[in-house]
Amino acid sequence: MTNSADLAINGGPKTIQEPLPDFKNATGRSFGDEEIRELRDVLDRGALAYICGTKVGEFEQAFAQTYGAKHAVSASSGTAALHIAMLYLNPEPGDEVMTSPITDMGAAIPVMAQLAIPVFVDVRKEDQNIDPEKIEAAISPRTKAIMVTHIYGNPADMDAIMAIAEKHKLFVIEDCAQAHLTRYKGKLVGTLGHLGCFSFQQSKHMTTGDGGMVISNDDSRFGRELRLCMDKAWPRNKGGRDHLFLAPNYHMTELQAAVGIAQLRKLPGLVDARRRAGDRLSQRLSSCRGVQPIAVDPSHIPTYFFYSFTIDLETLSTDGPAFVAALNAEGVNCFLGYPGKIPLYKYPVIREAKTFGTSGLPFTLAAPGRNWNYDDALCPIAEQLCRQTVCLWWNEKLNNTHVEEISNAIQKVADAFRH
Repeated sequence: MTNSADLAINGGPKTIQEPLPDFKNATGRSFGDEEIRELRDVLDRGALAYICGTKVGEFEQAFAQTYGAKHAVSASSGTAALHIAMLYLNPEPGDEVMTSPITDMGAAIPVMAQLAIPVFVDVRKEDQNIDPEKIEAAISPRTKAIMVTHIYGNPADMDAIMAIAEKHKLFVIEDCAQAHLTRYKGKLVGTLGHLGCFSFQQSKHMTTGDGGMVISNDDSRFGRELRLCMDKAWPRNKGGRDHLFLAPNYHMTELQAAVGIAQLRKLPGLVDARRRAGDRLSQRLSSCRGVQPIAVDPSHIPTYFFYSFTIDLETLSTDGPAFVAALNAEGVNCFLGYPGKIPLYKYPVIREAKTFGTSGLPFTLAAPGRNWNYDDALCPIAEQLCRQTVCLWWNEKLNNTHVEEISNAIQKVADAFRH
């Protein structure tokens, strides 16, 4: 057993002496000659903009082929990709979109930006994905869609979600920002709902710095074409200027697309490296009392955006902040709770409706009886998980030695705090 005095935070020896590979720089990211060649081609041509070059179109086509989708529309970020999905959906003001309280604010912002109301549905404790059993109870006559985040690169229960969506004629948007090449019962997530949205931000499985993509097998619904939702609703193929509805400019640049083309070729290897390291750490932690890795269904193939586990506060004589502080002191880059120590709906933008001036929109458009009270009772499991979930930044450069060191650090901290 480790004594608390042995912890690095208390002056004991640090478990991990050398910094681990970090997604923020080249130690944890895979860039090389392939990206440089693609970038050089763009610079040699002198066309850096989406409307002038060919790389964005090439990247879109390659991404669509990877996922077996008929259409792929690039975006300037993952949040922009989800906003494109909401523009395509074209909800009426006050319509409702169900989503998870354990996800990035980038999932809620596009909903509110279209004056729709995000309805937060609690998650399943074992995998922290939205709970299908609680979705149906949250449906109202104003429910328009379900936005499903595949959290941590672990797929949600799409069979159950799609059955509910079909029954109630709801549109399903898959948020795959954390789930590149994640498989649900052999099928790629992003292809199971009506639209799949991806992010290429710095920390993602593949990156263009920032950027995003929307894929679909359906390009004309709700009176709109998908691509127009990215490009100011400007049908450029007709010539001249014409703007058919209100939409932003979410262009990806040719430089981003050039990096994306090279990264997409590497993606299977990048994902496989993350998966091997994540699976290995789960195996090593399987006998660590007080620590529980996020559950993975045997029929699914996760891809580990974060590596996440929960701590049992009854087994360990500590709280989440103290455990994370001790683990960081041992050399493991981690944080408590996702999206933070509180669920999404407790941030001021939602809880205090810090949106459009002093209007309180879209929340002031709520239907009678649907005035939201964002207290602990709304999503109690999410509330608990935010206090007990430890998230480790993950990347493709983590090897077996790194995993062993991380495992030893987690075991050391758990031993020190165990009753």
